Amino acid sequence: MFLGAALLILAIFGAPLFAIIAASAMLGYQKEGIDLMAIAIEVLGIASMPFLSAIPLFTFAGYLLSESKAPRRLVRLTGALLGWMPGGLALVALGACAVFTAFTGASGVTIIALGAILYPALQHDKYPDNFNLGLVTTSGSLGLLFAPSLPLILYGVIAEVSIDDLFRAGILPGLLMLVMLGGYSLWIGRGNRQTLKAFSFHELGAAIRESKWEIPLPIVVLGGIYSGKFAVSEAAAITALYVLFVEVFILREIPLRELPRVMRESMLLVGGILIILGVSLASTNYMIDAGVPQQILAYVAELVSSQASFLLLLFVFLLILGAILDIFSAIVLVVPLILPIAAQYGVNEVHLGIVFLAAMQLGYLTPPVGLNLFIASYRFEKPIMNVYYATFPFLVILMLAVIIITYWPALSLVLLGDP
Repeated sequence: MFLGAALLILAIFGAPLFAIIAASAMLGYQKEGIDLMAIAIEVLGIASMPFLSAIPLFTFAGYLLSESKAPRRLVRLTGALLGWMPGGLALVALGACAVFTAFTGASGVTIIALGAILYPALQHDKYPDNFNLGLVTTSGSLGLLFAPSLPLILYGVIAEVSIDDLFRAGILPGLLMLVMLGGYSLWIGRGNRQTLKAFSFHELGAAIRESKWEIPLPIVVLGGIYSGKFAVSEAAAITALYVLFVEVFILREIPLRELPRVMRESMLLVGGILIILGVSLASTNYMIDAGVPQQILAYVAELVSSQASFLLLLFVFLLILGAILDIFSAIVLVVPLILPIAAQYGVNEVHLGIVFLAAMQLGYLTPPVGLNLFIASYRFEKPIMNVYYATFPFLVILMLAVIIITYWPALSLVLLGDP
């Protein structure tokens, strides 16, 4: 008990999460009289996980895109398509950020890469400043439900669920979030006509020509995944190779001398995920052996008696969890514990994954420690309280969207043929 409390205090004061998880696993194994070498075996066991290679490959491709001029071309293309309508630039921000986050898997990268383009553009078009700040901060976490999002892949690995099914299941819930935020953005920008530009086929053609190397990427990769022609790991390899060839050798926007730096920065994120994943497997196996999921189920059964009440309790729990823990750590720590509990209440494991990620997405915006809030505060040099206030309407809308996703499982499952 004393050692467990000590680990909790260390975690509160900022000790590395993987060290806390590893220490708790070691204590559990020692308590059960199991050789600690078993932990090393569990850590090394991640090498045999299916789809594991997709994580570093998609991450590397996302970082290459963020270092190039692809974000600017993406904004120009979406602007040519939607910028002519009142509120169109806000829709451009939502769409561009969702696509970019899907490929990078990291909301912070999206805010930093696209924020410098979108925030001044929104100001120039006379959108309210609080709306601009809230929109860019919120948009940074959109796209986590769209392929080839890293959290979707990681959930599939941990839960042993088909990643192809997860990619399909995330389409409609992700679009629901975009549509609800888009409706609010159109309402805010409904009278903002003084800076509108007429639709121009010339500008659209120029934007398409400028983006001619990026446009095939989502079509080929996502089309291959959704049609079943590519496995996820194959799609990741194709994506990384294509982006590397285009950005380094064709467009030459990333010099060869910069390639090691980009690779190093992207692999820092991958390394952190894999370390947490490895030690979490050891910790999870101990908890399963110790009957922790059964104990939690017995406790939950005293509080809830139906699937609806379980989903409500899960939503509240994930909302709190997302505010204090990053999404990758939450997946590897919590998913193995809630899967058997959700199964007892008849919650489909694919639907559970979409609910889990959608609710964790809210955590990026939930005070007091939502990650996007602090990144936006630093990036745009705004007081954190201003960011809280600016993002609140968007947070409420996304909460409503997550509630709909939670209690409407057909939205996630209909494309799987299992409504």
